[in-house]
This record gives sequence, structure tokens and C-alpha cells, in this order.
Amino acid sequence: MKNKRIENIINELVDQYTYADTTERPWIIGFSGGKDSTVLLILVWRALEKVRKEMPYPFQLRRTVHVVCNDTMVENPIITEYVDDVLTKIEQAARDQQLPIFVHKTIPKIEETYWVNVLGKGYPVPNNTFRWCTDKLKIRPTSSFITEQVSEKGEAIILIGARSSESSTRARSIKKHEIKGKRLTKHPNHHNTLVYSPIKELMLEEIWYIINAFPSPWGYDNSKLFQIYANASADDYECPTVVTDKSHSSCGQSRFGCWTCTVVKEDKSMSALIKNGEDWMKPLLVYRNKLESERNISENRLSTRRNGQLAVTEDGHNQGNYTPEYRAKKLRELLELQKEIQEKKPFVELITNQELIAIQVYWYRDGIFDFKVGGIFAKIFGRDIETENVNIENSIEKRLLRTVCNNNEKDYEIINNLLTLQHSKTLLLSNYGLQNDIENRIESFVKEVDHED
Repeated sequence: MKNKRIENIINELVDQYTYADTTERPWIIGFSGGKDSTVLLILVWRALEKVRKEMPYPFQLRRTVHVVCNDTMVENPIITEYVDDVLTKIEQAARDQQLPIFVHKTIPKIEETYWVNVLGKGYPVPNNTFRWCTDKLKIRPTSSFITEQVSEKGEAIILIGARSSESSTRARSIKKHEIKGKRLTKHPNHHNTLVYSPIKELMLEEIWYIINAFPSPWGYDNSKLFQIYANASADDYECPTVVTDKSHSSCGQSRFGCWTCTVVKEDKSMSALIKNGEDWMKPLLVYRNKLESERNISENRLSTRRNGQLAVTEDGHNQGNYTPEYRAKKLRELLELQKEIQEKKPFVELITNQELIAIQVYWYRDGIFDFKVGGIFAKIFGRDIETENVNIENSIEKRLLRTVCNNNEKDYEIINNLLTLQHSKTLLLSNYGLQNDIENRIESFVKEVDHED
């Protein structure tokens, strides 16, 4: 790379990899597929090539580099497709070039995914005052991987693509944690983990210069990344870049995130993508906007939170979890949306079958037996899905139970509900709170009977 500033970063990476740190602490690169993490990996890759070519035996490629990509499972579909392609290329190229680079993809636990929380547990969608998504969907999955590496090697070094010029907030954060004269700083949350920010001084123009002017070391066409940013940039987010040919006259600095994100008032990047030709995404934006606008409607919310705490304002506005009716409605709309999208994009999956099963389990645990995930799915897709195998409906056991109950519908209903709750434990890793769920269902049944009497 014929650029002194960029060469200096590569040389610093070489020094840190070999001379400055003689341990075998692994490097962990948080890779989103965006411009900054892409440039970070490009420079690390070039540094490893230089180590192999120029360094003597003791300093050969002894340290592993882990490329960790976190998938929230509700990422913008265009970014998901792009990142999956890139990760495949990285993995293959590292293997072919015999570099100690390993690709990992982390996802949330099934009980912590976005849809299981919103549609299963009834969490209101995130906003600035209740931003539960960052921890559950991003921090926890990646933290688990980091913890594994630290446990195995004793320590680990996380390389991040943070840049001071991104924003004043990012600049303050970098300044706060850096130690003068030191490349590595202690991670604020992970024990025995250090942080390294090799590209913190690079400007936006330099980032795009690296992406546009130099071929990807893993053989991917970087112009695709440039085009995604260009298409996702609203007019007020355009920025100049170093021109390497006429097609690079401008670029965007839009941030990509979850297509469901309701923390921001308006999803400018998705709106811009639609404006620039991705018409198939319009229904996604409509659904996302409805999630945001319907969040605080009292009729959609219960009067209590999941812990039983009362959540009603002084003027009688409900602020608890979503009602069973609203959860079922949004699931139906989501599945209808998935069917519509898949007519144009067959491989786009908005919600997984595992999540549908988990949603059904949480509905059972919340005492919701009037709505069935399998029934909703079947009406939309015209086929069954295995979410009802925890129930004894339409089976020999059903007839036996009715006989034992002397066809008493109430007795049959409560026993069937309790069996369903007990069987549901096989579908999720966590069985926490099952006893309380069963006790609550019995208590609810007793109140119903007393009320009828």
C-alpha cells in the first residue's frame, strides 16, 4: 500500500503481533461487515502477510486471529446477505493462504431473540428508555465467545474499528479509555481482556480510500460494500471520498442495524435503500413503523409487567407487557410479511422455526391457550409446523383424558393446560419458573370456578 499513514498502521500491527507482545494471546476482531471493521481486517490481514514474509522463525504466525460476527437475527436483510458472502470468502481465503484467521458467527440464545422477547414474552419494542435489545442481542452472545477464549488462553486482545473522527461521543470514549504511550487498554467489562484500536486516527476519506483503491485480500469485490453504503445514504448523509475512479464521486456514512429498530424515530438507511431501487423492502419498513407507532397504545398493553408489578399511569394508561391478542396479531402480520417477502426473496427468513416454537412455549407459560402459533402459521402458509407436539390435542391421549374427566370440559381444560406446561420444558434450554407457571395456572383456574359458582 503506497500510503505512508496506512503503512505505519500495518507496521504497528506487525510490531504488536510479534515483538511488543510475545505471548500467544488471541486477537479477536469484532466484524460487522461495515466499512470500519472491513478496513481493520484488511490491515490485519496485510500485517499477517508481512509477518510471514519478513519475520524470522520465533515470530511466525503463532497467534490466532478470530473474526467474530454477531448476528442479531433481525439484521437488515441486504446486510445479512452481504456479510454471509463475505464471511464465506474470508474463511476460504484464510484456509487457502494458510493464515491463522478463523471465522465465528454468534447469535442470541433462543430465549433471548428479538421475536421471542416481543411476541413470546410480550416485551414492548425497544426505545431509548427501555433499550433491552443491545444487551440481549449483541453484548451477551459476543461476551460468551470472549469468555471462552479468555478461559482457554488466560487472556485475549480485542481489536475494534473505532475511529475518533466518527463522532465527538466516540472521540471522548476513545480518549477516556486510552493510556498515554500504550496501545492496549483494559476492557471495561471483561476480566483479563485488553482492547486495541489500530485505526482510531484514520479519517473517513482514508477508510474509503483503502476500500476503493486496494483489492480485498480475501478476494471479494469491495465495490459492493461501497454501493450498499451509497444506496443506503439519505441526501443529508452524503460525504466526499478520495476518488479512485468516476464511480467513487460520493459515499454514504449511514449506519446499518436491525430492520426492526425502533430506538431511532426513522430508519433513514432502509428508506434510502427503498428509494434507490430495493422496492421489495417497503413492507419491512411499514411493519417496522407500525411496531414503533403502536408501542404505547394502552389497548395493546397489560396492566402488569412480567414480574407481576403494576404498570399503570395515573391517568389509567397501561404500560405493562403486550396483551395476548396483540402478540398474536403481530405474529400473524410478521408471518404474512415473511410470505410476501419470500415471493421475491425466497431465502430471506424473518423468523425461524425455533423461535416460533419458543414463542408458543412462552404463551403457554403466560397462560395463553386461546392462540396457537401452529394454527396461525398453518392459515398463512397452508402447512403445519411442529409447535403443537407439546399438546395432546387430536390424539389418543385426548380421548382418554376426556373419558377420565367424564367429559367435564373444565376439568379436561385445566389438566390439558398443565400437561402442556410440563411438556413445554423439553423445547427450551431453560426450565426456570415452570413450577410457578403451573401454580399460577391452577390458581387462575380456581378463581374461574369460584367466579362461576
